[in-house]
Amino acid sequence: MVYYYSLLYLDLLCHVVDPVLQYDQSLVITKAVDNTNGHSRCRRNPLESLSFHQSFVVRKMCRCLLSKRWLVATVGRTYNVSHSHHRLQRFYSNRNVLKLYERQIIQNMFPDNSSNEIIDLLTKRNQCVYAGFDPTADSLHIGNLLVIINLLHWQRANHKVIALIGGATAQIGDPSGKSKDRDKQSSQMLSHNIKGITRSLQSIFDNHAKYFWKQKDPLPEPIIINNMDWYEGIGVIDFMNNIGRHFRMGTMLSRDSVKTRLFGSGMSFTEFTYQTFQAYDWLHLFKNYKCSFQIGGNDQMGNIMSGQELISRQANAQVYGLTVPLITTDSGDKYGKSAHNAVWLNSDRTSPFELYQFMIRTIDADVEKLLKMFTFLSLPEIAELMRRHQATPDKRIPHESLARQVTTLVHGEEGLQEALVATSALYDNSIETLSTLSVNDILKIFNGATVVELMLEPGLTVLKMAMNAKCFLTDRDAYRIISAGGFYINHQRITKIDEIVTLSIHILPNKISLVRVGKRNYWIVKWIM
Repeated sequence: MVYYYSLLYLDLLCHVVDPVLQYDQSLVITKAVDNTNGHSRCRRNPLESLSFHQSFVVRKMCRCLLSKRWLVATVGRTYNVSHSHHRLQRFYSNRNVLKLYERQIIQNMFPDNSSNEIIDLLTKRNQCVYAGFDPTADSLHIGNLLVIINLLHWQRANHKVIALIGGATAQIGDPSGKSKDRDKQSSQMLSHNIKGITRSLQSIFDNHAKYFWKQKDPLPEPIIINNMDWYEGIGVIDFMNNIGRHFRMGTMLSRDSVKTRLFGSGMSFTEFTYQTFQAYDWLHLFKNYKCSFQIGGNDQMGNIMSGQELISRQANAQVYGLTVPLITTDSGDKYGKSAHNAVWLNSDRTSPFELYQFMIRTIDADVEKLLKMFTFLSLPEIAELMRRHQATPDKRIPHESLARQVTTLVHGEEGLQEALVATSALYDNSIETLSTLSVNDILKIFNGATVVELMLEPGLTVLKMAMNAKCFLTDRDAYRIISAGGFYINHQRITKIDEIVTLSIHILPNKISLVRVGKRNYWIVKWIM
């Protein structure tokens, strides 16, 4: 009897829910990708003949039924479904990464209106996708993280993922989003940067598999590859003869990355040809790995289109590009090294503590969006975090969850613990935490602190210690500020200038004293005994 009613529910899903949600999804996708004519095209709403109240009830029922995932998962395997029924199952397959529209991780796709083709490809068999990262620095930054997370979602859906390091293309320079030519890199610097970016990528893939993947089946192994591997064997004549002839000047000049520079500071021929090299990268991956998908930042759409056109001409095949939104500051500036506001992914450039603090300081208006983008929490879990935030906003529960998730993904559990210890030392006024830290750890936490070495002499007063450490310009300043309560040793307020500095009270077990004047001026005193 239960099985019989389950079949009836499944039949309802196929005949009622399918057209409703296909309409909703096509509406979302079409609005996201169809900007060519300045307006959006929408399908006919199957519920438009119903009253507002009736359509609301039907939509609510549809979503309640679809929340019963076990129904489709268990009954659907034995139910002999028709083609339209199969489309419903296929559309909600775990391999369909277009569901990332719900998390705002995908912004546009190319070619336009190819969502149905993409869904077919994704759900019929596992696909291959790649994203490229030029080693113009020795670390990736937070602006690259969303592309990496997109790759991780593809990997979680059992697709093959390729992270391409542009050892060759970095020497040419991508003009996208740049107002002038890139500086030329030495071979030593390029090699150093490639190693650093490889470390960034491998660390994130490893941390994801270790801390975020809870399924029994292992994830497909990611491929990290350098495009210098195939360019070293290609001569300039061969490249121009076999690849260059497939590009048209009018099309190349129409790219936004080119037009912006042509009417601005100008562009070198080297950077003008960048799109041909990125296009050839995709052609090489298509031929050798059957890679039909490319992911990039939204400013990469022109380069992605060039690759799609090259493959369609030379290989007579259809491939697809997806872009992710650019992460911007409150003022709308893109996060990245060119904007001089980069938060790096390698710990030697940005510490786990700094990354943790960057994420936890997210403004309330952005935290839900960033939870969807940068974490693997389910949408109901994120909704619950936001509900708790509305009830107790001072606790900043979703902000802390975002900071923990991102720090663990980038730096692992050890990095998270380092960030939590540093946060405790800075904000909790914990003497116990300070006692466990080294001078280097304290320097990372209290960025810009002055380090001094002092000899612990018998009868050394607080006033003399402060003057020896050059905390004040004059004795008069010292008298005034200390007496007024603006002087601290190890988070403890000191108001007596003639108080004797003692080992048990003023010096931590690690032979360090953290001195603060006012709210933000720190000195780290290393004691010589």
